[in-house]
Amino acid sequence: MSGNSERRLPLPPFTHETAIEKVRLAEDGWNSRDPQKVALAYTVDTQWRNRAEFVTNRQEAADFLSRKWARELDYRLIKELWAFEGNRIAVRYAYEWHDDSGNWFRSYGNENWEFDENGLMARRFACINDLPIAEAGRKFHWPLGRRPDDHPGLSELGL
Repeated sequence: MSGNSERRLPLPPFTHETAIEKVRLAEDGWNSRDPQKVALAYTVDTQWRNRAEFVTNRQEAADFLSRKWARELDYRLIKELWAFEGNRIAVRYAYEWHDDSGNWFRSYGNENWEFDENGLMARRFACINDLPIAEAGRKFHWPLGRRPDDHPGLSELGL
């Protein structure tokens, strides 16, 4: 799936602590909104299902993310560990964004991840629902980029 020169710590099998670390690293990467950088966390032959779209390699993942963040403006994401075992992690997440007409949304989702021995994500299955929200109803208020450590997570926000 990937060359030995590509490694993304922490490596499986995951412990509770390393699964939480892996989830936060994924959140941080996606909050960077840098498609090429984010795609490097996936195997070259990664397999995704994201809503009704299927991705079959790293370049398609980068292309998907470029389209996503061109459409989902001011994107801010929070992920939370749901479960883990061996080389698999399940997360729940929410992100807020607006379209080019200024309509705000909170998108809720669940993902199942499978990692290779080098800590690269080989498989990603995502289910997502979009909820229109008023701008005044937003809960994710930090400068674009990494969520500050003191910003509440999903559970603390009641999401």
